Amino acid sequence: MKPNCSLQQIADALRTHQRFVVISHVRPDGDAFGCELAMALCLKGLGKNVSVWNEDGMLDKLRFLPGSDLVQKPPALPESFDVAILLDTAVKSRAGTCLKSVAHADLWINIDHHVTNDHYGDLAYIDPNAPATGQILFELFHHHQFPVTPAIADNLFVAISTDTGSFQYSNTTARTFEIASELVRAGVNVSDLSQKLYQSHPRRRLELLRAVLNRLRFTSADRVASFSLPQQTAHDLGVLPEDNEGLIDYIRAVEGVVVAAFFEELPDQLVRISLRSKDPSIDVSKICSSFGGGGHTLAAGARANGSLAEVEENVLSAIAHEFPHH
Repeated sequence: MKPNCSLQQIADALRTHQRFVVISHVRPDGDAFGCELAMALCLKGLGKNVSVWNEDGMLDKLRFLPGSDLVQKPPALPESFDVAILLDTAVKSRAGTCLKSVAHADLWINIDHHVTNDHYGDLAYIDPNAPATGQILFELFHHHQFPVTPAIADNLFVAISTDTGSFQYSNTTARTFEIASELVRAGVNVSDLSQKLYQSHPRRRLELLRAVLNRLRFTSADRVASFSLPQQTAHDLGVLPEDNEGLIDYIRAVEGVVVAAFFEELPDQLVRISLRSKDPSIDVSKICSSFGGGGHTLAAGARANGSLAEVEENVLSAIAHEFPHH
């Protein structure tokens, strides 16, 4: 695996080129959009020509982010750029249909914090110790004299807050809090942002939670909690894919549970797997890698072929094997 480029090399590329496309992964979260928008607003501030793409378009629940109207679904006709920037995207293919819409880019930049990232692209900067890709972007902007406007600060704060579980996960460091305080100085209203982010869920999300809790299971001597979402249930409730985000935290929070699993049935015999661990000795990125996915030690995901029941049994069996047997 090639070594990281320097942040200086990335800073130079941002300053010297003119036409950029900024991309992040399918099923985007706060870190994905926070980074895309922070980078786009920074480049626009430098007078650059910027396109911002995501296969899913902008999610309604994050539309409050400054600059959210910049996010577009990738165009049908491919376009050419000086630089394509992939953010928070562990595997290049996770950028989805965005890749087909880049006819050509002179330079591909990959900035990420997933340990499973293989350093694809011309310039790759991967820091698995950073709790969020938003933290890496802050360091880039801060150390290389790019302005952090209130709009950029809001986006970076949301990126970091969502990927650290509101600064609760073990990847949260003293530096993370220092950056958060810098962002507050730059104009972030913590209470206002947190209310929009964590206390403004649509009612259908609560109906969804009720439905999946009815399918709650405990396995591996109650150390694994899991639930699943059949396509029919999602259809009946009229939920959006974004409504699932964070539901797994309810079962991870149960005392005695070490691993939480969420299985979502997708079209065409495909199942989306989300895993969370509370113990670094149970590495869920390793489990997800065996199903073609990846992520972090304590949070990972994959998509696997098969029926909901088959995938559920296969994954729960793989998790059970990770526990030491007495």
